[in-house]
Amino acid sequence: MDVRKKLGKVLFGIGILIFTILMLFPFLMMLSTSLKSMSEINSPTFSMIPKEFAWSNFSKALSNGNWKRYFANSIYITGISTVIAVVINSMAGFAFARLKFRHKNLLFTLVMVGMIVPTQVIMLPAYVIMKYIPFAGGNSILGQGGTGLLNTQTGLILMYLSGAFGVFLFRQFMMNFPSALDDAAKIDGLSRFGTYLRIYMPLSKPVIATMVVLRATATWNDYMWPLLMTPKDSMYTVQLALSRFRNAELTQWNYVMAVTAVSIIPVILLFLFFQKYFIQGIVTTGMKD
Repeated sequence: MDVRKKLGKVLFGIGILIFTILMLFPFLMMLSTSLKSMSEINSPTFSMIPKEFAWSNFSKALSNGNWKRYFANSIYITGISTVIAVVINSMAGFAFARLKFRHKNLLFTLVMVGMIVPTQVIMLPAYVIMKYIPFAGGNSILGQGGTGLLNTQTGLILMYLSGAFGVFLFRQFMMNFPSALDDAAKIDGLSRFGTYLRIYMPLSKPVIATMVVLRATATWNDYMWPLLMTPKDSMYTVQLALSRFRNAELTQWNYVMAVTAVSIIPVILLFLFFQKYFIQGIVTTGMKD
């Protein structure tokens, strides 16, 4: 039995190592390509380690466009939308988990239907709403005559504020708490909102961290919605700005990979910062004592 257990552990370790290498390979390819010249990239022979490390690719790529502005746009849109999304989804999750009201299960079922609807399906209706929203961008009360919220950061942010998955995540986590917690809050004279704000939110750090990482990553990496909403270069996000290195004749893959490597740094730092709570939230969400 001891031999079998040791052999099982060895095989499991080898499997994890292989899986890790497979997961890291695209990342290593990105770094390798970012440090190569175009002549070496187009060479018929492949080498993971560049023959000459072209560190200048990073400075040249970042000098091709107003990258400070692009990163500022992405950071602002991601930060604001993530904070508001956490508030909205947590409040909805708290209501479905801890409050009693008519047709609660029916309403929650309708919310869950949103999880099976692809984002691409709602992009066109959302675009039309943003364009013809009244009193925005020169529009009249009927939504005519202007551009609405097109080419604005507000229009970009509104798309990311809520979602069925976030509501589900908070609801499942908050259902784990005992009902005695609500009774104690009533005895202390807390209102429903006070109970949510002063008791449930401080206890929900794991699911908040999970929501922050998932929502911020999705918003930071989104390409299609900014592409529809922001035709002006000054409004570009990082993902849109990456397309400037692509053309029909020659794609500057070393520049693309260099900027891509820089663009994933905020996401990596975010995950590392919330790693402890993120893993705890993934493990505990949906579990009951």
